[in-house]
Amino acid sequence: MEIVSTQRQKIHPHKFTLWIAIASIIMMFAGLTSAYIVKGSLPGWSTVEMPKIFYYSTGVMLISSLTIQVALKSFKERSMQQYRRLITLTAILGFLFITFQIIGFRQLAHSGVQLSGGSGAGQFLYIIFGLHALHVLGGAIALLVMFIRAFSTRIRNYNAVPVEVVSTYWHFVDLLWIYLFVFFLLK
Repeated sequence: MEIVSTQRQKIHPHKFTLWIAIASIIMMFAGLTSAYIVKGSLPGWSTVEMPKIFYYSTGVMLISSLTIQVALKSFKERSMQQYRRLITLTAILGFLFITFQIIGFRQLAHSGVQLSGGSGAGQFLYIIFGLHALHVLGGAIALLVMFIRAFSTRIRNYNAVPVEVVSTYWHFVDLLWIYLFVFFLLK
């Protein structure tokens, strides 16, 4: 008689924590965009034209999502030279996205859109895009850590979990940006 043992595959604790965090972030942004829709039907609501630089930042995010995916593939194949180049490029693109966001916020301010004292979409735009920028900053810091680890001569760990976690989070903030950008374009 042969006993077959099957062990349930368990999700890594870091991945589980990431998915819980992603779920809570989704709920937060769903609440904020729902509030935007409700407030938009009130009298005195004013809309905002988004700065063109946000279009460029969208392209940067899409490219960075591609580069981190190829970086993850390179890491898993232990093609470390290519991984180093791609994680570097992804980190640069992440910080470029943040730079474009800062420029976009400055353009909004110069066009008269203020966070306080106004009524309408401008306030929501600052809050929602600002919160997204904070999440991207967290992802960019994680990319910076991955960059440092990629070039460290002391670390020779080929554990793909940290790279997978950062990659998943980066794809998430990319998709979140696309959602927010399209949401504000259509509203």
